[in-house]
Amino acid sequence: QVQLVESGGGLVQPGGSLRLSCAASGFSFDSYAMYWYRQAPGKERELVASIGRTGTNTNYRDSVKGRFTISRDNAKNTMYLQMNSLKIEDTAVYYCNARNLGNVYWGQGTQVTVSS
Repeated sequence: QVQLVESGGGLVQPGGSLRLSCAASGFSFDSYAMYWYRQAPGKERELVASIGRTGTNTNYRDSVKGRFTISRDNAKNTMYLQMNSLKIEDTAVYYCNARNLGNVYWGQGTQVTVSS
């Protein structure tokens, strides 16, 4: 059974940090490119960051460049998103996503709230 389980979300003040994790099981993790998406209330889901199968190819949306870092540990079947200098506009549910050819998997999401 394929599972993607996000964790690490929570409430943080502006300027703070959080580290999200996405634990994968039920598929060959190291054969999949991985993605972090987010969806704020009333908005479309948007791509935040992506990482290639080996972890050497990463990409970020402009609004998080220099603040967020995506990484993966294929030995642990886990992907991470280190989020620093958080802003109120980063508030959203964050989802991890795995893609390989015709296969697409989603996690259930973890809430990140940035508020003073």
